[in-house]
Amino acid sequence: MKLDLHPTVKLLKKKAPPPRATLDVSALRAICLEAGADDVGFVELDRPEVRDQRDDVLSVLPGARTLVSFVVRMNRDDIRSPPRSVANLEFHHANDAVNDVGRTIVRALLDRGHRAVLPSAGFPMEMDRFPGKTWIISHKPVAVAAGLGAMGIHRNVIHPRFGNFILLGTIVTDIALHPPERSVPLDYNPCLECKLCVAACPVGAIGADGHFDFSSCLTHNYREFMGGFTDWVENIADASDARDYRARVTDSESASMWQSLSFGANYKAAYCLAVCPAGEDVIGPFLASRKDFTVQVVRPLQEKKEPIYVIPKSDAEAYVAKRFPHKIVRRVRNGLRVNSIEALLLGMPLRFQRGQSEGLAARYHFSFYGSEHVDATVDIRDQMLTVERGLNGVADVHVSADASVWLGTLRKDKSLIWALLTRRVRVRGPLALLRRFATCFP
Repeated sequence: MKLDLHPTVKLLKKKAPPPRATLDVSALRAICLEAGADDVGFVELDRPEVRDQRDDVLSVLPGARTLVSFVVRMNRDDIRSPPRSVANLEFHHANDAVNDVGRTIVRALLDRGHRAVLPSAGFPMEMDRFPGKTWIISHKPVAVAAGLGAMGIHRNVIHPRFGNFILLGTIVTDIALHPPERSVPLDYNPCLECKLCVAACPVGAIGADGHFDFSSCLTHNYREFMGGFTDWVENIADASDARDYRARVTDSESASMWQSLSFGANYKAAYCLAVCPAGEDVIGPFLASRKDFTVQVVRPLQEKKEPIYVIPKSDAEAYVAKRFPHKIVRRVRNGLRVNSIEALLLGMPLRFQRGQSEGLAARYHFSFYGSEHVDATVDIRDQMLTVERGLNGVADVHVSADASVWLGTLRKDKSLIWALLTRRVRVRGPLALLRRFATCFP
């Protein structure tokens, strides 16, 4: 017996656009620009540059084929303003604009019968994964693969025209571009390597030789994001009373944290982005007079009296004392802790303090058992760090430890002395070398 469809279903089937697997490249570009994007590029999901993101992309949209990377410009004089409230307002508005533009593009694609998803430009993220990878799309490598810019030494994407005064968005779609467009990375890097970002960074996170100290940048610039918020909460928990809390956290810091919680987390610096002169629309004043550019843009940020947040005995603390003695050093914890050996090993290069490793040349073997069975070799020499899986070469120090106990000592939940006495942690080799190792990851 044949069943008739409900009249509403018949009507919907008649009105629904036919599913389409392909879209003309020029048409897709026009949709994005009309939605408000300032530039756009496309990356096929099978490209090697985004292969490491493939699983996350497919978890968002099974059947995805293409990543649409787009750019929204920011107002650069706002970003350069010494009062950070001006800069942060621009960051927040531009971030909202990225999400609005992306949502408009997705709606246009859906109306044409395609599938498309917009992962957030920033927050919200998948916090159930914390402290692992909480974001879905790494926008910067997608933008570079799409030919929208190249990474500068300050680790920001520099657009050839707009410079680094941009925010990025990425749309995941099942569209197969027609004709296929092979967006390729730029064949040059707009970064001038002028080192103004090096000069402006208040914590020395950007090395003139290209080294980047992620930990120092995270601790200060992102003070009111997840790590600093956790530290603030722990200060509340640790305080014996209101007077003790005020001794730990200044009134202005309490007010600033309230503002971040109420209106959106604020950046403390982002000076590297502010002073960058690269990009066709940006470079004019720098070329006209580097001296005037430095006086008008760079020096006001350098001379600003402000608190600088550092981890005690880190490279950043020494840098601020030497380079910016007029700024106020605030010793804090970054509030981020690892919960697995895998995360520990992956995070080591991000936390490594090369200044603290000066004069150290040693190889360390780590053998973890219990909840995680992992062997690793860590080499520190010539102020450089290498982390390898397996026990390679001859070690100066061999640490054998129960994984959960070792993580507990790092989180300060367990005593290292207790762990050594109970032989849950065993060390072969000079303890002095192990202590030197610890100073490289304060």
